[in-house]
Amino acid sequence: MRGLHPCNLGWLSYGALKGDGILIVVNTVGAALQTLYILAYLHYCPRKRVVLLQTATLLGVLLLGYGYFWLLVPNPEARLQQLGLFCSVFTISMYLSPLADLAKVIQTKSTQCLSYPLTIATILTSASWCLYGFRLRDPYIMVSNFPGIVTSFIRFWLFWKYPQEQDRNYWFLQT
Repeated sequence: MRGLHPCNLGWLSYGALKGDGILIVVNTVGAALQTLYILAYLHYCPRKRVVLLQTATLLGVLLLGYGYFWLLVPNPEARLQQLGLFCSVFTISMYLSPLADLAKVIQTKSTQCLSYPLTIATILTSASWCLYGFRLRDPYIMVSNFPGIVTSFIRFWLFWKYPQEQDRNYWFLQT
């Protein structure tokens, strides 16, 4: 299951601790959409037990993280720094995860496993967050979103080098 990622909840906590309304609103919407995605996925998923176990495990890890940041780190400035680092690590891992398909793309000389619309969305969102982080002079927001720009350019280069073959059915619909 790909939709559940702790980034929204982490950045929501970071925004709340920092008092940043934009981070709070954007990540509240993101967390709500992820919750809807999980519920829809669970509704249609034939292996509900496995998905429920994965979801419960991740929620347990998130609760442990919440307990650590809000109960064991009493200094708000230290909490903000550690939470920013935590969120940055997860955001960078999210942006780097599509590179796992890099070897497959090069080996097969096909970009069928890559999504062009997702690549466009990734470069737009990561560039927007980089600029927002730059505006705030917040290295956690700025630096953690920069890999999204880099990986998007790598994927654009792969789309250029190994163009996707158009689906024949799609071609017939155009004529």
